[in-house]
Amino acid sequence: MKKLIALGVLASLFSINSQAQIKNAQTATVKIAGNCGMCESTIEKAADDNKVSKADWDKDSKMATITYDSKKTDLNAVLKKIALAGYDNDQFLAPDAAYNKLHGCCKYDRMLKTEMTMKPSMDTTSKKMADMHAGHNHNEMATMGEKKNETKEKMVKEKDQMTNVFNNYFAVKDALVKTDAKKAAIDAGQLLVAINDVKMGELATDVHNEWMKQLNNLKLNTEKIKSSSNIVAQRKVFMDLSENMYAMIKISKLEETVYYQNCPMANGGKGANWLSQEMAVKNPYYGAQMLTCGSTVETIK
Repeated sequence: MKKLIALGVLASLFSINSQAQIKNAQTATVKIAGNCGMCESTIEKAADDNKVSKADWDKDSKMATITYDSKKTDLNAVLKKIALAGYDNDQFLAPDAAYNKLHGCCKYDRMLKTEMTMKPSMDTTSKKMADMHAGHNHNEMATMGEKKNETKEKMVKEKDQMTNVFNNYFAVKDALVKTDAKKAAIDAGQLLVAINDVKMGELATDVHNEWMKQLNNLKLNTEKIKSSSNIVAQRKVFMDLSENMYAMIKISKLEETVYYQNCPMANGGKGANWLSQEMAVKNPYYGAQMLTCGSTVETIK
């Protein structure tokens, strides 16, 4: 009996010590898809970063308690790792490739994927409409109308979110064209707000997946421009930011035309690109010194 009590005490002390390892601890409870004990192991392994973050996932409730060091990471970073391991969650959808690698018993029903990708065939739709007309099923017709409106509303929300991000990027670019470091920093601050305001659940699957890939670099590069008062340093970071934005604009399919332009003199003669709403070249890397240096290398419609 004494041995059992001693073991219990040791186990408790180990648990307390494990909790104490994570400094500046913040805890959040989030929903993460999954089926079984194997899922639990994969999810918790993906979240586990020694003394930085960890997760405790329950297969019955599908809820996870995530603990992380708020000075070294954040909740989104942990959830992104879990998504990249194949598990949809409150903030991120897992890439298809990661989901497809899961063991058969771990392949949970992807309701979010289904809602966004399922499209009834023309024959099925026609038959359903005929049946509804014959049966005067006005309630079902109303439901279909509501779903159609919800889809349109979601598309509008996605467009508004991404347009807001891109417009703020263009504002940073315009400030650099004018060689106005102070304005570039202010506009970068607005861009960072727009990036943080994006609700990923309102993005289409392909846009969502690309956003996951670019998000950390978008934030990092925008923060660097915001925090700098040196126009040379801002322009250097803007090269990377432009590549992040190019990947997003290519997949977002904006209604307006965007021009992908290149300055062969920038980046120590290696060349650097940027995005513009204007066909006319206005160089953000040199401003008035070489305002028209460059050319359009791609027109994105």
